[in-house]
Amino acid sequence: MTILRDLKMYGRFAVGLRGFLRHTISLDEAKAIIQQRMAERENNFLRLVRRGIFGYPRSPYLPLLKLARCELGDIENMVRRKRLEDTLQTLREAGVYVTFEEFKGRKPMIRNGKVFNVKDHDFDNPFLRHYYQSESGGSTGVGTRVSTDLDHLAAQSPNMMLTHDAHGILGVPTAIWFGVLPDGGGINTILRCVRFGQIPKKWFSPVFARNFKPSLKNRSATKGIINMSRLFGVPIPHPEPIGPDQALRITRWAAANIKEYGACLIITLVSNALRICLAAEEEGIDLTGAVLWGGGEPPTPAKVREITRVGARWIPGYWITEMGPVGMGCGHPIDVNDVHFFKDMLVIIPYAPEETQDIYHVFYFTTLLPSAPKILLNVESDDWGIMETHSCGCPLESYGFDQHLRGIHSRRKLTGEGVTLVGSEMIYILEELLPSRFGGNPSDYQLVEEEDDSGFTRVRLFISPKVTIRDEDEVAEFILGALKKTSVSADMAQAIWREARTLQIKKAEPLLTARGKLMPLYIRKHHERSN
Repeated sequence: MTILRDLKMYGRFAVGLRGFLRHTISLDEAKAIIQQRMAERENNFLRLVRRGIFGYPRSPYLPLLKLARCELGDIENMVRRKRLEDTLQTLREAGVYVTFEEFKGRKPMIRNGKVFNVKDHDFDNPFLRHYYQSESGGSTGVGTRVSTDLDHLAAQSPNMMLTHDAHGILGVPTAIWFGVLPDGGGINTILRCVRFGQIPKKWFSPVFARNFKPSLKNRSATKGIINMSRLFGVPIPHPEPIGPDQALRITRWAAANIKEYGACLIITLVSNALRICLAAEEEGIDLTGAVLWGGGEPPTPAKVREITRVGARWIPGYWITEMGPVGMGCGHPIDVNDVHFFKDMLVIIPYAPEETQDIYHVFYFTTLLPSAPKILLNVESDDWGIMETHSCGCPLESYGFDQHLRGIHSRRKLTGEGVTLVGSEMIYILEELLPSRFGGNPSDYQLVEEEDDSGFTRVRLFISPKVTIRDEDEVAEFILGALKKTSVSADMAQAIWREARTLQIKKAEPLLTARGKLMPLYIRKHHERSN
C-alpha cells in the first residue's frame, strides 16, 4: 500500500510539474499577487476557518473552539469588528491555541481539565494534492513529514522574487548548497527560483554518501524531479557532493562568476556561508559582489562579521518547514537577523512568557493560504525573538511588510551546521544511553552549544570528571551511531556533524543556569566562555 500511495503521489507531481514550470511570473505579476493577498487577508483567514476547520469534521481545532463556545459566526463577527490579529489574540486567550509539543503530537491538548489526544498529521491540510514529501529538521524530536504542494511553492515565489529585487540580486548567477530529499531545502529552493525565472546554475550537496545514504525512494524522487524538469526544458542542475572541507570549490565558483558577471548569489545554511568566506580569506580571494543568503541557525554577529570581511553581503532568511518562508532580510537592518515578516501568508501573535521579561516573544502562527501544507490556528513555534513594527525605508516595507522579527532563536533545540534535531532524541541519548554505556547518571552529561573563535557553532558534550572515560573518540562515535539509528533526520544530522567535526567532548562539570538549574541542553553565550 505504501508503494502504491507513493506512486500515486509522484504521478500527481509529474502531471502538475509541467504546468508549474511553464508559467513563470514577472516582477509586476509578483507585486500584484502580494498586493491582492494583503488586501484579502481577512477573507483568506475566514475561508481557511470556514473550510479547513469548520468544514473538516476531524479538525483538531474543533474541540478547542467548542470548549471556548466559539462558532463560525462568532469568528466572522470578531474579524469584522476588530483587526485580524486582535481576533486571534482573543481566541488564544479563550484557549484556542496549540503548543509546539501538541503540534508535534508529543503531548495531548489539555484545556479546562479536558484532554484531547492529537498526532502531528492531524494538522495536515486535507485539501492538498500532496505532490511529494520532505522532512522537517526534527528540531526537538523525530522529523515531521511535510507534504509539499506545487501550488504552495508557486504561492511563495512572489515573496522570494520581491526579496531578490529589493536586494538587487534578481537575475544574478545563483548556486545553492543544500541537501537532497528527504531534506526539502534543496529542491524547494530551486523550484521557487525557477518560478520567477532564476534557475540556479549549481546545486552543491553537503552530505556524502559514505555517511548518509538517502532511501531509494528519495534518491529516485530527486532524480525524477530533475529529469522531468529537463525534459520540460528547465535545466535544473544535478547535485554535486561538496563536503565542509571543500568549500573552496564554491568560493572559486563565486569568484569566477563575479569576474564574469560582477555578482553572484549563494543560498545556503549560515555555517556553510561562513565556510565559503573563510576559504576566501585563506586564499586571498575578494568576494565583493557575492551575496550569501541563508538560515538554518542564528546568524550571529561573529558569523556575519567573518562573511562580510571578504566583501560579501549577507541576507538572513527565516524558514519553518511546515510554513515555508516566514520572513526575509531587511535592506536596512537593525541587526544581522532582522527580517520582514510575510504577513500576506501568515499571521503572527506574540506572547511574552514571564522569563523573557517582555523582551523576547514566543511566536504563534496562523496560516492564510489554502495551499499551506499544515493548517495552523495560533500554533506555537519553537522560536522566539523580538517582534516590532517600524518604518525602515526598505523596498519590502512598501508592500505592507512593516512587521520585523529579529534576534530569532530556538527555545528547545541546539543547532550546528543547520542541524536542528536534538531535543527529545538527544535527551534520550544523554540520560539513558550514555549512562548505561559509560557509567554515571543523567546529571553527569550535558550537551552545550557555543561559538568558537572562528564563528562556527560547535556542540560540546560535557562529561563530569567523576565519570571515567578512557577514549573520548569512542564516546563521540557512540553518540553519532545512536543518532544514525534514531530517524532519517537524525541520520542526516550525524552525517553532517561528522563531516564538519561539530561534536566535541570536554571533561567538565555540566553548566548551571543563572537560577541554578541543570539543563541537559544548554546554549552558552560567548561572554560565558572562560576557556
